Amino acid sequence: MGGRGTFAAGKRVSYTYEKVGEIEGIKVLKGTGNLHDLPVEAHSSFAYIKLKPNGEFSMMRFYDKNHYLVKEIAYHPEKYLDKSRKPILHVHEYEAGNLNNRPNRLLTKQEYETYKKYFGGNLRWKADE
Repeated sequence: MGGRGTFAAGKRVSYTYEKVGEIEGIKVLKGTGNLHDLPVEAHSSFAYIKLKPNGEFSMMRFYDKNHYLVKEIAYHPEKYLDKSRKPILHVHEYEAGNLNNRPNRLLTKQEYETYKKYFGGNLRWKADE
């Protein structure tokens, strides 16, 4: 499934995530041991999904042709995007190889329409006015 920064560098390691399902052809992963996030790189897929323990959408990550993380759609409170402190869908964009610089923004209407089939419900994607 995914690694923690070694596959893209050409080093094979044992999987640290397990596939627990699929949504519209995208693997749903769960971390093993103490891992609770999604991989920062992909072995073979262009995207992975993580669900909360109650089955609600948590995040979806997208990877480039070199297996690096390039975009994440997440669903949690983001105080700089929505002052209500309620969970809201938003995007973090990454530069390949740089996980520290990850500006965030709200989804566009087009992005919401494109990806809503993976969210499993009507999740907030517009900030309260």
